[in-house]
Amino acid sequence: QLQLVESGGGLVQPGGSLRLSCTASGFTLDYYAIAWFRQAPGKEREGVSCISSTGGSTNYADSVKGRFTISRDNAKNTAYLQMNSLKPEDTAVYYCAADHRLPSLNGRLYDYWGQGTQVTVSS
Repeated sequence: QLQLVESGGGLVQPGGSLRLSCTASGFTLDYYAIAWFRQAPGKEREGVSCISSTGGSTNYADSVKGRFTISRDNAKNTAYLQMNSLKPEDTAVYYCAADHRLPSLNGRLYDYWGQGTQVTVSS
């Protein structure tokens, strides 16, 4: 069974940091682009960041540039999203997704999705 599992979410104060992980089971991520998306209550899903299968190409939404860093460790079959300088507006459920095509922030292109992990930024 092909599965993506996110972890690392939680409650953090503004200005704090979290690192999200996305681990695949049932398939290898080596040939898949990975992306992180988020959805806040009452808002549309937003593409946050994406990374190519080799890690050589990354892209970020303007709202997170300079604060978030996407990476991957194919040996561990895992991708990461390091989130620094968190703001209340970063509060959302974060999802990782995988697809064998080129990395994109368009969620409609992704075939495999995790269940999501909640990130809450609040004092």
